[in-house]
Amino acid sequence: MFKFSFFTTVLTLSAGGLVCRAADDSGARVPVLLELFTSEGCSSCPPADRLLQILDEKQPVAAADLIVLSEHVDYWDRLGWKDPFSSPQYTARQQDYTNRYKFDGVYTPQLVVDGRYGFVGSDGREASAAIQKAIRVRKVPMTISNVSRDGNKATARIELPLDENFKGTQAILYVALADNRQESHVARGENGGRTLAHVAVTRVLKQVGPIDFKAASTKEITLPVSGSGNGSRVVAFIQDPKTGHVLGVAEQKL
Repeated sequence: MFKFSFFTTVLTLSAGGLVCRAADDSGARVPVLLELFTSEGCSSCPPADRLLQILDEKQPVAAADLIVLSEHVDYWDRLGWKDPFSSPQYTARQQDYTNRYKFDGVYTPQLVVDGRYGFVGSDGREASAAIQKAIRVRKVPMTISNVSRDGNKATARIELPLDENFKGTQAILYVALADNRQESHVARGENGGRTLAHVAVTRVLKQVGPIDFKAASTKEITLPVSGSGNGSRVVAFIQDPKTGHVLGVAEQKL
């Protein structure tokens, strides 16, 4: 929907990081979940895919640990090109955000920050503003450990400490497995003839179950691996089922 200058975007996000550093003298980085709803069939999506790559690789906001997921929707698939990474699951997830927050319809590219803020996915200034707001919200200090792969399965341990600030809060634990990088040569549709690159391409998104914050807990999870050898990452996050807000997020490379 919008194009952007990479120089302007990085400069804007870096400036936002300086503001964030001043607000947090401890130097701790607050984890923030960025979900990009995108499609290879959408000509407006490649700039958003590149912005997500910058946010993932450069980590330009000093006080934030940006954890990204690229979720490819399927409603473009009937318009000339079937996105090989698309899933109706991600379309349904985007629709849920749209219904919950009364966003301006379902569209691509859309970036959702911490399940709270949604906007055009290629807008670096909006991303900077949303990230700055997100790092001011307290998060559950969850961790991922013992990540390993055995054939076509990946396993990991998710540890959730007791946090009195969240006592009594209802939440759902989700775990995603994403390819670090993917590329496609698009033969048809709006991006026909182009080779597109993506980061953190979500291949599995699993709802593990409800979380009880009355005590510390550990979850052992198993996920199927279907990537093409470009490396993977496990992303776990806790989401409030009533508000949709992300209460905690962690990432570990496989």
